[in-house]
Amino acid sequence: LCREPYKILAANSGDQALEYLEGVAIDAIVTDQQMPGMKGTELLKRAHELYPDTLRYMLTGQATLDVALNAINDGAISRFFTKPCNPVDLAITIRRDLQHKDLMIEAKRLLRKVKQQGAILDRLEQESPGITQAGTDSSEVIDLDEDLPGDYDAFIEELHRTLGKCEQT
Repeated sequence: LCREPYKILAANSGDQALEYLEGVAIDAIVTDQQMPGMKGTELLKRAHELYPDTLRYMLTGQATLDVALNAINDGAISRFFTKPCNPVDLAITIRRDLQHKDLMIEAKRLLRKVKQQGAILDRLEQESPGITQAGTDSSEVIDLDEDLPGDYDAFIEELHRTLGKCEQT
Protein backbone atom coordinates (compact mmCIF):
# COMPACT_ATOMS: atom_id res chain seq x y z
CA LEU A 1 0.00 0.00 0.00
CA CYS A 2 3.00 2.30 0.32
CA ARG A 3 3.02 2.68 -3.48
CA GLU A 4 -0.60 3.84 -3.44
CA PRO A 5 -1.47 7.53 -3.00
CA TYR A 6 -2.70 7.05 0.58
CA LYS A 7 -1.64 8.45 3.89
CA ILE A 8 -1.17 5.33 6.01
CA LEU A 9 -1.50 5.33 9.77
CA ALA A 10 -0.25 2.27 11.66
CA ALA A 11 -1.80 1.53 15.04
CA ASN A 12 -0.15 -0.75 17.57
CA SER A 13 -3.46 -1.78 19.14
CA GLY A 14 -7.20 -1.65 18.63
CA ASP A 15 -7.47 1.15 21.19
CA GLN A 16 -4.92 3.23 19.29
CA ALA A 17 -6.82 2.59 16.05
CA LEU A 18 -10.03 3.84 17.71
CA GLU A 19 -8.17 6.95 18.89
CA TYR A 20 -7.10 7.62 15.29
CA LEU A 21 -10.67 7.17 14.11
CA GLU A 22 -11.89 9.63 16.73
CA GLY A 23 -9.45 12.33 15.71
CA VAL A 24 -9.22 12.07 11.92
CA ALA A 25 -11.53 11.02 9.09
CA ILE A 26 -10.26 7.57 8.11
CA ASP A 27 -11.38 6.06 4.81
CA ALA A 28 -10.39 2.43 5.43
CA ILE A 29 -9.22 0.08 8.17
CA VAL A 30 -7.17 -3.06 7.58
CA THR A 31 -6.81 -5.09 10.76
CA ASP A 32 -5.48 -8.41 11.94
CA GLN A 33 -7.46 -10.61 14.32
CA GLN A 34 -4.62 -10.92 16.83
CA MET A 35 -3.72 -7.53 18.35
CA PRO A 36 -2.77 -6.29 21.79
CA GLY A 37 -5.78 -5.28 23.86
CA MET A 38 -8.62 -6.38 21.61
CA LYS A 39 -9.39 -8.74 18.78
CA GLY A 40 -9.65 -7.41 15.24
CA THR A 41 -13.31 -8.45 15.11
CA GLU A 42 -14.03 -6.23 18.12
CA LEU A 43 -12.25 -3.28 16.51
CA LEU A 44 -14.24 -3.80 13.31
CA LYS A 45 -17.51 -4.05 15.24
CA ARG A 46 -16.83 -0.82 17.14
CA ALA A 47 -15.64 0.96 14.00
CA HIS A 48 -18.81 -0.13 12.19
CA GLU A 49 -20.99 1.21 15.02
CA LEU A 50 -19.13 4.51 15.44
CA TYR A 51 -17.85 5.19 11.91
CA PRO A 52 -20.11 3.34 9.46
CA ASP A 53 -18.68 5.15 6.40
CA THR A 54 -15.18 3.80 7.04
CA LEU A 55 -14.36 0.79 4.88
CA ARG A 56 -13.31 -2.23 6.93
CA TYR A 57 -11.07 -5.18 5.99
CA MET A 58 -9.83 -8.21 7.92
CA LEU A 59 -6.35 -9.50 7.07
CA THR A 60 -5.46 -12.42 9.29
CA GLY A 61 -3.67 -15.69 9.71
CA GLN A 62 -6.45 -16.71 12.15
CA ALA A 63 -8.92 -17.58 9.40
CA THR A 64 -11.43 -19.63 11.34
CA LEU A 65 -15.11 -19.76 10.49
CA ASP A 66 -15.98 -17.91 13.73
CA VAL A 67 -13.53 -15.10 12.98
CA ALA A 68 -14.86 -14.74 9.43
CA LEU A 69 -18.51 -14.76 10.56
CA ASN A 70 -17.88 -12.20 13.31
CA ALA A 71 -15.96 -9.94 10.93
CA ILE A 72 -18.74 -10.18 8.34
CA ASN A 73 -21.76 -9.98 10.65
CA ASP A 74 -20.55 -7.65 13.40
CA GLY A 75 -17.88 -5.67 11.58
CA ALA A 76 -19.68 -5.47 8.23
CA ILE A 77 -16.34 -5.87 6.47
CA SER A 78 -15.85 -5.21 2.79
CA ARG A 79 -13.52 -8.18 2.35
CA PHE A 80 -11.77 -10.91 4.33
CA PHE A 81 -8.12 -11.63 3.42
CA THR A 82 -6.02 -14.51 4.69
CA LYS A 83 -2.28 -14.43 5.26
CA PRO A 84 -0.19 -14.61 3.27
CA CYS A 85 -2.11 -12.04 1.26
CA ASN A 86 -1.45 -11.02 -2.30
CA PRO A 87 -0.51 -7.33 -1.86
CA VAL A 88 -1.71 -6.43 -5.37
CA ASP A 89 -5.13 -7.95 -4.63
CA LEU A 90 -5.33 -5.97 -1.37
CA ALA A 91 -4.31 -2.71 -3.05
CA ILE A 92 -6.72 -3.15 -5.98
CA THR A 93 -9.60 -4.01 -3.66
CA ILE A 94 -9.04 -0.97 -1.47
CA ARG A 95 -8.59 1.32 -4.49
CA ARG A 96 -11.80 0.00 -6.10
CA ASP A 97 -13.80 0.36 -2.89
CA LEU A 98 -12.53 3.91 -2.29
CA GLN A 99 -13.47 4.86 -5.86
CA HIS A 100 -16.93 3.39 -5.30
CA LYS A 101 -17.25 5.35 -2.06
CA ASP A 102 -16.27 8.58 -3.86
CA LEU A 103 -18.83 7.87 -6.59
CA MET A 104 -21.56 7.36 -4.01
CA ILE A 105 -20.68 10.65 -2.29
CA GLU A 106 -20.82 12.46 -5.65
CA ALA A 107 -24.13 10.79 -6.54
CA LYS A 108 -25.64 11.95 -3.23
CA ARG A 109 -24.36 15.49 -3.85
CA LEU A 110 -25.88 15.54 -7.32
CA LEU A 111 -29.18 14.17 -6.02
CA ARG A 112 -29.34 16.96 -3.41
CA LYS A 113 -28.64 19.51 -6.16
CA VAL A 114 -31.38 18.10 -8.40
CA LYS A 115 -33.85 18.19 -5.50
CA GLN A 116 -32.93 21.82 -4.76
CA GLN A 117 -33.40 22.74 -8.40
CA GLY A 118 -36.72 20.90 -8.50
CA ALA A 119 -37.91 22.83 -5.45
CA ILE A 120 -36.90 26.10 -7.14
CA LEU A 121 -38.81 25.12 -10.28
CA ASP A 122 -41.87 24.18 -8.20
CA ARG A 123 -41.75 27.55 -6.41
CA LEU A 124 -41.37 29.40 -9.71
CA GLU A 125 -44.30 27.48 -11.19
CA GLN A 126 -46.46 28.38 -8.17
CA GLU A 127 -45.53 32.04 -8.39
CA SER A 128 -45.80 32.22 -12.18
CA PRO A 129 -48.01 29.43 -13.54
CA GLY A 130 -46.76 28.14 -16.87
CA ILE A 131 -43.19 29.32 -16.35
CA THR A 132 -41.82 25.80 -16.62
CA GLN A 133 -43.33 25.58 -20.09
CA ALA A 134 -40.61 27.90 -21.40
CA GLY A 135 -38.31 26.28 -23.94
CA THR A 136 -35.25 27.26 -25.93
CA ASP A 137 -34.82 27.94 -29.60
CA SER A 138 -32.05 26.45 -31.77
CA SER A 139 -29.48 28.90 -30.36
CA GLU A 140 -30.36 27.98 -26.75
CA VAL A 141 -32.16 31.30 -26.14
CA ILE A 142 -35.20 31.05 -23.86
CA ASP A 143 -38.32 31.04 -25.98
CA LEU A 144 -41.27 32.18 -23.87
CA ASP A 145 -44.64 30.84 -24.86
CA GLU A 146 -46.93 33.66 -25.97
CA ASP A 147 -49.69 32.31 -23.70
CA LEU A 148 -47.51 32.54 -20.60
CA PRO A 149 -49.36 34.76 -18.12
CA GLY A 150 -47.75 37.55 -16.13
CA ASP A 151 -45.42 40.49 -16.55
CA TYR A 152 -42.29 39.42 -18.47
CA ASP A 153 -40.09 42.07 -16.81
CA ALA A 154 -41.11 40.76 -13.38
CA PHE A 155 -40.52 37.23 -14.62
CA ILE A 156 -37.00 38.05 -15.82
CA GLU A 157 -36.22 39.83 -12.55
CA GLU A 158 -37.44 36.81 -10.53
CA LEU A 159 -35.45 34.49 -12.76
CA HIS A 160 -32.26 36.48 -12.11
CA ARG A 161 -32.89 36.44 -8.35
CA THR A 162 -33.52 32.71 -8.37
CA LEU A 163 -30.50 31.90 -10.51
CA GLY A 164 -28.35 34.06 -8.23
CA LYS A 165 -29.51 31.96 -5.26
CA CYS A 166 -28.67 28.76 -7.16
CA GLU A 167 -25.13 29.93 -7.84
CA GLN A 168 -24.60 30.69 -4.16
CA THR A 169 -25.49 27.13 -3.12
